[in-house]
Amino acid sequence: MKQSSLHTQHETLGAHFQPIGDWEMPEHYGQTTEEHLVVRQGVGIADLSHRGINRVTGDDRTTWLQSLISNDILPLTVGHGLYSALMDHKGKMLSYFRVFLLDDSIILEDTGEVGDLTFQALRKFLLFGTKAKMENCLESWGTLLIAGPSAPELVKQALSVDLSETKPLSFQKTDVEGHSVMLVKTEETGEHDIEILMPIAALVPVWNQLWSVGQPLGLRAVGHAALESLRIEAGIPKLGPDLNDRIVPPEANLEGKAFSLTKGCYPGQEVVARMDTYGAVKRRLVGLLLNSEDHRLPEPGAKIFSGDREVGWISSTAYSPTFNKPIALGFPLRDFTKADTELAIQVGETRIAAIVQSLPFSRSS
Repeated sequence: MKQSSLHTQHETLGAHFQPIGDWEMPEHYGQTTEEHLVVRQGVGIADLSHRGINRVTGDDRTTWLQSLISNDILPLTVGHGLYSALMDHKGKMLSYFRVFLLDDSIILEDTGEVGDLTFQALRKFLLFGTKAKMENCLESWGTLLIAGPSAPELVKQALSVDLSETKPLSFQKTDVEGHSVMLVKTEETGEHDIEILMPIAALVPVWNQLWSVGQPLGLRAVGHAALESLRIEAGIPKLGPDLNDRIVPPEANLEGKAFSLTKGCYPGQEVVARMDTYGAVKRRLVGLLLNSEDHRLPEPGAKIFSGDREVGWISSTAYSPTFNKPIALGFPLRDFTKADTELAIQVGETRIAAIVQSLPFSRSS
């Protein structure tokens, strides 16, 4: 399996690894709950180098992407980004990513661990004569996440970059040991989230610098398990488990965020426009608080019931240290999405009671 350039650092910190796609990445460092809480209360660092990154260059890069993806990138200025999707003609989501405009290129960063899915999906549209080129940076770039209330202070101290006034999906660039890196205000945990995108050669120097400076701030490494519980508590859907070809963007509450109704034609545009016009969204992404005394987690795809009627499915699950209960994201039919609606989740041969929660999950619930 593929390994991050930081594999040795993870081993030194006592990481327990698990396969994520084709990669072997830290699941936890021995204390998942503590890793979750340090992000809620202090600052954590996570290795996201198994996330897909694509670089688009060439004279036609903007017009080519504009004709394919769901959001309007023409108003973007250098240093800023937005969310977008790639859909099929039925409006089903093939990919979901962040788009960042640089002066000489456009960066697409996947919002989940799906390998080179976005690269393979988009490259099919690179027709002969199009002056655009896609570079798959999955193994040549790396990504770190700094998350928690103290994240901006750590980045300021370690990398001399002040992101306190930076808006979400805006970024700044700096140099670390001769390497140009991007620091992006992003959304991963519901706290202050800062991603650092960089050439793979910069990954170890940047990690070491952050780790050294971060110790007085209580910095801890955070694995995949804690990132999932943080993400689900924050109600952030992810490419792969939540965002895939089972749904269309409005069903995941992505109106005004990931697709444009005014920019003109793109694959799936007629479907999302019709939903907007007629309010014909069939189902909606919601949070679910599970009343499971033994903390059993339903599998992704587990069926949601109202009485004896099957009304949807679970897409992501995790144990929540905040609520001391399992929580989930799911897609019930729209008549069953109101907060406090009582439902049930199929787990093995039994059904577990669940209550619909507005997203993000309220910490007072």
